[in-house]
Amino acid sequence: MTWGVPFLIATSYGFLALLPDLRLAIPELLGATALITVLLAWACRAGEGGLVKWSPAIILLPALLFRLFFVLRPPELSDDIFRYLWDGLHTLQGVNPYVAAPDRVLPASDALRQLASRVNHPSLVTVYPPAAQAVFAAGASLGGKVLGLKGLLVALDLASCALILRLLAARGRNLAWGALYAWHPLPVLEIAGSGHIDGAGVFFLLLALTLLAAPPRRLSSRPGLASLAAGASFAGAILSKLFPLVFLPAALLFAGKKDRASFLLGLFAAGGLLCLPFWPEMLNALGTLEAYARHWEFSGFVYRTLSALSGSGLVARLIIALLFGGVWFLAHGRLRKRPAEARAPFKTLYAVTLAFLLLTPTLHPWYALYLAALLPFAAEPAGIILSWAVLLAYRVLAPYAILGEWIESDLWALLIFAAPVVALALRRGNRRKNHQGQTP
Repeated sequence: MTWGVPFLIATSYGFLALLPDLRLAIPELLGATALITVLLAWACRAGEGGLVKWSPAIILLPALLFRLFFVLRPPELSDDIFRYLWDGLHTLQGVNPYVAAPDRVLPASDALRQLASRVNHPSLVTVYPPAAQAVFAAGASLGGKVLGLKGLLVALDLASCALILRLLAARGRNLAWGALYAWHPLPVLEIAGSGHIDGAGVFFLLLALTLLAAPPRRLSSRPGLASLAAGASFAGAILSKLFPLVFLPAALLFAGKKDRASFLLGLFAAGGLLCLPFWPEMLNALGTLEAYARHWEFSGFVYRTLSALSGSGLVARLIIALLFGGVWFLAHGRLRKRPAEARAPFKTLYAVTLAFLLLTPTLHPWYALYLAALLPFAAEPAGIILSWAVLLAYRVLAPYAILGEWIESDLWALLIFAAPVVALALRRGNRRKNHQGQTP
């Protein structure tokens, strides 16, 4: 049992790694990742009953192996990494990446000219925040190729796996839950395979949570130092990908009244230092961010439905913002009532992330990396199912690769949405039934 599950998962990843082009093998991709997700969910539940006992080494070594299967492959499921590399190389040359869009820049070499042809949305100024730009530059310094940047992101992702194990140990949870992220298809495919910057955001978020919940002794022995470092790390999370900003109130509650001031000091100090080298040109990114907020949409079932009913994309986005805001306030209101409960902050982050993914007009699979990172602490059927269902969005890639046609489907958007929602409804119904059965 200890090695049977990792062997089956390794076989599944090995099968995918041998496919010549993942874009042309979406059924195989979906089937193999579904099997992996089911095996992980079962193994983690079995671990609670003592049937599966995995040490940190047994979890981390296969995690490294699974990522090595894909880190050497060219990015196939997404081309975002070419924009990352473009930004990073220009930062290394002393050129602020926020100054101009790629199609406004004259490439200084043949290599940059070839890279420019692979950058998506070249007419838009980069939207990636300063911490992401620092990661891009660090990755670009490792040979100036995609592999160096992917290698750095994989290293951060493996560090995320180790942080999850530390948090689980501090919370008294079975370490087998760590495999739910370490071996999950999302980080393996989206970070090792495609090199998404979300991996850095997840790392900084987990580091901040670890510094608050289970700081090293040399930090915990000095009042305020751990929370100061946690705030700095949280700034790195926000400035890698803006999404963790919605977690800030939960992080402040998690820090507690005593450490809240030092957490905020670390947050603003680190944020200011990260932004300073790119200021004021980084404000040019607001135009791209506005275009994204107003016009981008992909696989968002709720948005498509509301847009069709209202006849207005803007109205649909406003309704979605109100719905998400309601969930956000409700989740944080519950956290304020029970901040001392060990899993309460993680459940809040999980609920907010799940709501965001179900409601967002634009749902790319890698957006669910934050959800996957929270599953070891707040695993629910809806979240586990959604963490796989988002991969259904990749069905658009085969016709795009063959015919150059981007063909989306309302049916597939419905499936991505309905699968976790049905699981959530069944879970709630079962809990209510059990509660009524226990009531005399």
